[in-house]
Amino acid sequence: MTKVNLKQRMKSGEILIGVSVPINASLNEMEEIISKDEYAFVSTDSQHNAFNEETLVNFCQHAKKLGIPTQFRIKHTRETYLIGNILDLGPLAIEVPQVEDIETVKEAVNYFYYPQKGIRSVGGVERYGVEGRSGRVEYGDWWNKTGILCLQMESLRAVTSVKQLSIEGVDCLTWGPNDLMYDIEAHPKHPLQTIDECVKHALEQLEGTDIRISFRSYDYKLREKYIDMGVTVLMELPKE
Repeated sequence: MTKVNLKQRMKSGEILIGVSVPINASLNEMEEIISKDEYAFVSTDSQHNAFNEETLVNFCQHAKKLGIPTQFRIKHTRETYLIGNILDLGPLAIEVPQVEDIETVKEAVNYFYYPQKGIRSVGGVERYGVEGRSGRVEYGDWWNKTGILCLQMESLRAVTSVKQLSIEGVDCLTWGPNDLMYDIEAHPKHPLQTIDECVKHALEQLEGTDIRISFRSYDYKLREKYIDMGVTVLMELPKE
């Protein structure tokens, strides 16, 4: 029987919990964090942290040893052209911050997927799941059915453009509640005036699709609240 991968589990609507792990965490530190719950993936970040490629390779190697995939948030919205290069270092999932424009989404999809779905270049010994799939076509076809592309919704413009941004190749919309709240405060007459209203609006727009919402709730105590709303992926800080 073919093993169901994380992308398929996500698309099916399974409840998945990710946990934030510092990008410079040691193997032991990562193991301690993920031992606290049944986490589906580890999430790490370069948008708000110092970052170099060797550190990401080490992080992904630790995750690989522990049998858990990595989601990585890239440094900046305008660096979607580097997604293929970042994927060659070992992540399974990419998160693009502060997405608002369809051009950003199209570029992200292009560099995330191999031909004929995208234009990602072939190569990289650290690629996720490359062992035993060294053939160009074999790995490319497998990756296109396995890799997870996430767009982060951090503005009212993004939230109200969910349908337009959710093109083929996008798997998940993630949430940055702090930056989104700044935008809500800047638009006091907008119909959407809370984070939860924005989430509900997006869920309504995605109804009938297999694109999921991932909410950065930070607190595991908020799981049931957002699951009851229809959110199926949650990103949390490690349990104390």
